[in-house]
Amino acid sequence: MREALKRCSAPTYEAACQFRKTGNTEHLPAIVLGILERYVEPDLRAKLKNPDDELRLIEDLGIDSLTMMEIVILVEDVLQMSINNEELRHLRTLGDVKQFIECKVRGLPLPKPTKFLPIEQIASVMPIQPPFLFLNEASVSSQGASAKYKISGQEFFLQGHFKDNPVMPASIMLEALGQLAVLFLLEGGAGEPGRVVSPQTIFFTSCEGVRCHRMCKPGDVLSLSIKPKRLKAPLATFEGAIRVGQDKAAIAEEITLTFGYAESVAVETGTPPAANGEPTPLSAVVNA
Repeated sequence: MREALKRCSAPTYEAACQFRKTGNTEHLPAIVLGILERYVEPDLRAKLKNPDDELRLIEDLGIDSLTMMEIVILVEDVLQMSINNEELRHLRTLGDVKQFIECKVRGLPLPKPTKFLPIEQIASVMPIQPPFLFLNEASVSSQGASAKYKISGQEFFLQGHFKDNPVMPASIMLEALGQLAVLFLLEGGAGEPGRVVSPQTIFFTSCEGVRCHRMCKPGDVLSLSIKPKRLKAPLATFEGAIRVGQDKAAIAEEITLTFGYAESVAVETGTPPAANGEPTPLSAVVNA
């Protein structure tokens, strides 16, 4: 194994040795990061020093398909496992890779693929619409969601916030995190199996532990992330964070939303169930 990892850092080799001896999965992140660092271009390696699970393999780390195959071969050798090429198709972020490898090692079911949504798809499912939609693109998995929003400088509220010094309002940054939580509820498979969350029922309830660390101005790209902490209808609580590059911009320890299911809305509004006994389609509920 020393020969296989000769171009990786000493901590990577040590973590691999400890994993071989103990089988402790706590060593996996260090092994994964060390192997990725070995193949990432030198000018991009700084991104792995304080890694964000939302780092994209292709766009942020420059890992192409051929390089990915080299990484897989080394991971298989070091962790003594076999990876099917088909299983790699949906790995888009650092978090995807770490979760995938841990599931493989522990013999757990593989996580569902992350959904990547462009602005057109986001707008088609969200109850919030432009010009008050602050998600340009997003990815949603069963573990959480991330998104990006570029402050264009053309936002209507920047005309007066502040005079001759446009600054993104902290309340709008919190709104953006809330919108990402809404998207998670609609696209992340949240709630009870077989039940669909209705966009009509999602509303803000409360937030706690909000802190801002950086002013955000036109030209900045906000990297937003949320993770569910508690999900039990009718309440969903998330933790959220915003970064600009490597800088922490804002955090919210808890954002709580209320939500309901499509069939519940159908009962409340008097929309009859489908004739075949199946739940009423969401389109019928929305149009009721």
